[in-house]
Amino acid sequence: MRAYVGVTDRDWYRRLLATGPHHDEVNFWFPSPKQGFQALSPGQPFVFKTHVERSHPEISNRIVGVGLFSGFARETISEAWRLLGTANGVASLEMLRGSIEHYARRPITRFEDPLIGCVFLQDVTFFAESETLPAPDDFAPNLVRGRKYDLADIGAGHSVVEALLRYELLAGSEYSKAGALSETTHGSPTLTVPRIGQQAFKAVIAETYNHRCAITGDKVRPVLEAAHILPVAAGGIHRIDNGLLLRSDVHTLFDRGYLGVDLRHRLRVSPALREQFGNGDWFYQREGTTIDVPAKRADRPAKEFLEWHNDEVFLSA
Repeated sequence: MRAYVGVTDRDWYRRLLATGPHHDEVNFWFPSPKQGFQALSPGQPFVFKTHVERSHPEISNRIVGVGLFSGFARETISEAWRLLGTANGVASLEMLRGSIEHYARRPITRFEDPLIGCVFLQDVTFFAESETLPAPDDFAPNLVRGRKYDLADIGAGHSVVEALLRYELLAGSEYSKAGALSETTHGSPTLTVPRIGQQAFKAVIAETYNHRCAITGDKVRPVLEAAHILPVAAGGIHRIDNGLLLRSDVHTLFDRGYLGVDLRHRLRVSPALREQFGNGDWFYQREGTTIDVPAKRADRPAKEFLEWHNDEVFLSA
């Protein structure tokens, strides 16, 4: 099991802490999306450490909280704000744009909406300033982004382990579900596919499908939606393999059973589309063709969810 220690801004930490120690989701953003973020898998712990600041020694170079990694996505500034608002650690869209300008060291023009890197985190707990922990001794002061740790290689007393123990104590059962500590302190881990946050689901599905509709190939971002195969209302959860990126009208047709996907990821079109509306030729011409699915096999629509949709929703002949 890995953990990642990310370097954060004290103002970002303090603004989020001011609204309460616990947050369902937050966005740990950085101004350039080029490098991406592959240090963690969903459900693994992300530890927040503040910058080294001589002018603010009380909160300089301290571990200030922990969250669980949901996923990474490249989002425009406005989309990041629409998804998570003040959970971006700022009070307004204008402040978010100003912060990006500050760290990117260049002005953003009025109609510009650049992409930023968004590390989505869930079940986040921030420590009170009086309860923060010292940075790890083996964390180089010149690291400006962060570093990962293998929890099997660090022992009790390491500040990362101490932060995780404090997080487990403060956050309660949610952290236990992730199983992060069980690998280092409680024997063999149990393999699970973790859920991700609700807003992260929307962003990560779009990123996973390269911002293109899985059925039509459309790539106009405002009309693309993250669709659950097994809806949350029916017992589904926010998991990448329970999602599809679909154009809004295609999403409606899928949810109402006029379209489906078989277990080999081929498009199914219900006869009801033509019988009820005398339309749908575009879909019928493509019936049986393979939809676009992620390159990573684990991210592709899972059999269990597709079977449910085909049995319970799709309008068969």
